[in-house]
Amino acid sequence: MVAANPKASYMTAKGLILIPARLRRKYGLKEGTRVAFTEEADRLSILPVTKDYISSFRGVFKLKPGEKSAVQEHLDDRAKERAREDREIAADRKK
Repeated sequence: MVAANPKASYMTAKGLILIPARLRRKYGLKEGTRVAFTEEADRLSILPVTKDYISSFRGVFKLKPGEKSAVQEHLDDRAKERAREDREIAADRKK
């Protein structure tokens, strides 16, 4: 979403950008707040890495009922593969 009244700022020779006070207050940005940069098409976004930002990721990988985790699927596949190998070894020993 593009702001109706975008605020402008200049970048220093060292790459520093001043974020307007109103936006710092609105997003809880204080000295030492980490930020994440994301690129979307031709747009650069700055996302504050705050407790709320980190909490927003909770449940992203939550499994649906009846769904297996990738680890469980791997373990099941490996158990089937091991059983097949054991059958092949047993068949070779009978020869």
